[in-house]
Amino acid sequence: MHNNRRKKHTLRNLGMWFVLLFILGGAAFGMTRYRSVKSAANSSFAPSGIIKQRNVNSELKNKKPISILLMGIDTNSSVKNYQGNTNSMMVLTLNPDAQKTTITSIPRDIAVKKINGSNSDKAATISSAYSVNGTRIAITTVEKLLNVPVDFYALVNMGGMSKAINEAGGVDVTPETSFSFGGYAFTKGVKTHMDGNKAMAYVRSRANDDTTRQSRQRQVLTGLVSQSKSISTLFNQDLIDSVTDQVQTDLTFDQMTTLAKNYSSVGKTTTDDSLKGTAAEVDGQSMETVKNSELQRVTDSIRDNLGLEKAITGNIEY
Repeated sequence: MHNNRRKKHTLRNLGMWFVLLFILGGAAFGMTRYRSVKSAANSSFAPSGIIKQRNVNSELKNKKPISILLMGIDTNSSVKNYQGNTNSMMVLTLNPDAQKTTITSIPRDIAVKKINGSNSDKAATISSAYSVNGTRIAITTVEKLLNVPVDFYALVNMGGMSKAINEAGGVDVTPETSFSFGGYAFTKGVKTHMDGNKAMAYVRSRANDDTTRQSRQRQVLTGLVSQSKSISTLFNQDLIDSVTDQVQTDLTFDQMTTLAKNYSSVGKTTTDDSLKGTAAEVDGQSMETVKNSELQRVTDSIRDNLGLEKAITGNIEY
């Protein structure tokens, strides 16, 4: 009886998938393998290189709303050595008082006037910010575009998730649109069990637009978290390692455990939003421009979710 209570308690109190747990919500995992989980989490830690706008430890301790910049990449190389563009960007706000997570997608082709540190004075897509100088420039570019603080970041290599998905026994996903890609067909509204290869085809397709692609990536990550709730996957060290190999974050292990303890309610409601741009040719390149009124709307939304006062939106949009 005591062991059963202990197992339920540990399952309730911490998510071994750290970043995925807090991004997608609703899952809880155990600490039975505390040392291996902590070691895996520590291996994914990488400072952002920026001076944070807020005292993040104080925000966490006092259960205040926080933000996480989630960036998706797709590479066969190590996530830690990646120097290219991001495929997706999402600003997540986790609000324990409102018991909700808000996910705001930033289309990869949104044009900005200039990226700090770049050798070019021409406009560039926001997805190229990471290629200039990694997380530091990517974070500051998003902060300047929207005038919102980014408390933490998480870089997830979707291209390396195939092994993790196979280790978990596949994922269940219900496509929101019908399309074919990579030799696989996906049908809207039909729950589909996907192995690693099929899931990668699902997230890599450029069917529809960037927003739906980011939604598909999130569906697969959600499916992985859901699949990983079982006791059998809880003890799968290969699965733990394969996930942490593909994630880089500036969340420390202690901060992750604080999130698990104080922010368990944020998964009750998830709201999606997206910065809406318009296709345009900028400096001879295909990009998306965004109206100031739309930027202000998104700035207002994110700052409201973070419990911050209203402020004028950023000014680096093209």
